[in-house]
Amino acid sequence: MPYAAVQGRKVYYELHGEHPGVPLVLVMGMGGSCQGWLPLQVPEFSRQRRTLIFDHRGVGETDDPGGPFTTADLADDSAGLLDSLGIERADVLGAFMGGMIAQQLALRHADRIDRMVLVGTWARPDAKRRLLLRQWRDLARAEASTDLMVRERLLWTLQDATLEQTDLIDAMVTFFTRDGAPLTSELFVRQAEACLEHDTADRLREIRHKTLVICGRHDQLTPPKFHRELADEIPNAALVTIAYGAHLVMAESAEHFNHAVLQFLAEDRR
Repeated sequence: MPYAAVQGRKVYYELHGEHPGVPLVLVMGMGGSCQGWLPLQVPEFSRQRRTLIFDHRGVGETDDPGGPFTTADLADDSAGLLDSLGIERADVLGAFMGGMIAQQLALRHADRIDRMVLVGTWARPDAKRRLLLRQWRDLARAEASTDLMVRERLLWTLQDATLEQTDLIDAMVTFFTRDGAPLTSELFVRQAEACLEHDTADRLREIRHKTLVICGRHDQLTPPKFHRELADEIPNAALVTIAYGAHLVMAESAEHFNHAVLQFLAEDRR
């Protein structure tokens, strides 16, 4: 298995594709491992771009230094991974917590990013999302079953039309519970707290990178208002709303999503 040393800690990563030029880094969200990118995104992206995926601290085979952390800390981890792999600049795509990390990368390590794609994320949570994340955090603290946690999150991340497909939902629950969660309940709590504390709303105008914000029209976890804020406040940002899809738009509308990302990354870089 490939590992990199970041601040003396082991980080699991995978590089796909042999293409020259600026690589694409996919930054996973809360509660998942980098393996989540493999079925639908990596095969498409790696045909055109060298694609880097990795696990956050404590996830999968990546070392956990312990203690609380912030999205800024995770951004520093990501920059350290680029250092370890000898990657000077990269395009970055982040989903939910990964999108928060991407914002922090753009603010803290601006020279390491070329272009940025933000998916299903926010600059600052509102009262409803703070209540929801605290509920998820408390369920994890109470050691709720993986089955319960998966179903709870699917309610907020899939659109109604997908939830109607009960066979598909049962298959997804089985898939996510078969091998157990890729992180402990205690680590999930720390990730939830990092997302709760994330706040870049007053600094978005400092981000100068060309940015694509992608929103699933039916996203309830991070509804369109959050994406409009990001697109309005980041000076060089554009918003794409995908009609068929919710928070997991990269799965529900994978073909449309992948095309939008690759088209944006291929635009004139002069």
